Amino acid sequence: MKTRLLFTSDIHGAEKVFMKFVNAAKHYKADVIILGGDITGKVIIPIVEQGIGNYVTEYKGAVQKIHGETELSALMKNIRYSGWYPYLTSQVEYDRVANDKTKMDAIFSTIMVASIQRWVQIAEERLKETNVKCYISPGNDDRYDIDGVLSGSEVVINPEGKVVKIDDVHEMMTLGYTNMTPWKAPRDIEDEELGRKIENLASEVSDMKDCIFNLHCPPYDSNLDIAPLLHPDLRPVLSAGSVVNVPVGSKAVRMAIETHQPMLGLHGHIHEAKGASKIGRTLCINPGSEYSEGILAGAVVDLDENGVKGYVLTSG
Repeated sequence: MKTRLLFTSDIHGAEKVFMKFVNAAKHYKADVIILGGDITGKVIIPIVEQGIGNYVTEYKGAVQKIHGETELSALMKNIRYSGWYPYLTSQVEYDRVANDKTKMDAIFSTIMVASIQRWVQIAEERLKETNVKCYISPGNDDRYDIDGVLSGSEVVINPEGKVVKIDDVHEMMTLGYTNMTPWKAPRDIEDEELGRKIENLASEVSDMKDCIFNLHCPPYDSNLDIAPLLHPDLRPVLSAGSVVNVPVGSKAVRMAIETHQPMLGLHGHIHEAKGASKIGRTLCINPGSEYSEGILAGAVVDLDENGVKGYVLTSG
């Protein structure tokens, strides 16, 4: 029995990267594709109608005027591909909500959910006639609004908070929570609570030697969690003119891996910490993230009944 999986994470709304993720199943001959969290974008770009067929927006630091549906469609595609959300609106509506944080936040959630619905539909269309299993779960940056959409498909599987069988031999447990970050994201929790969640889920695993820990947060001090040290105002700490980097991962995740020694750890969260590391017998991987460049950063891992047979970090 052989299984090839493709893992990626932290695409942050970049539709171009999502399309590559879905298409990568065929390209890499993967049996299983896994998107491990932080899938939503962070910014909406208002496109304000100025009369029939005319629009104006501020995009990438410049005011742009758009004429006609062809230009509008191209702009909206470019915005989605960049990881942002286009918000088509009238001048009256924009003036009504622009300075109201609560209303803008509600609009953001509505657009974000609609985007994930479109992604699920794309995955269904591309994969429904294949035998590829597609797992997509939220990460710490993702609002809870999207969970229902991810759980409502017969093709896309949301494994969050569950232990699932990805084939006849290998189980996978998934958690998108992380230890606290300076940004206080929706699924940031204290490390002690994260540890409890991991242990509760681990108790459902039938055989740890064949298990995958799909934990969005990387283990502490694993070289998969190195990021800039920040001041309280989020400026990087400098020493001799260079940014100071420190481990920022979860000690609870590391303890769980050291204790249970699963076959494989799949992690994300820290975009700049691409790599692989062994903790005991466990191979831990963080594919990193290059979503802002439209690049799918991933890991292709080959499994059989004896464990991990090989892996390669990919970028394309």
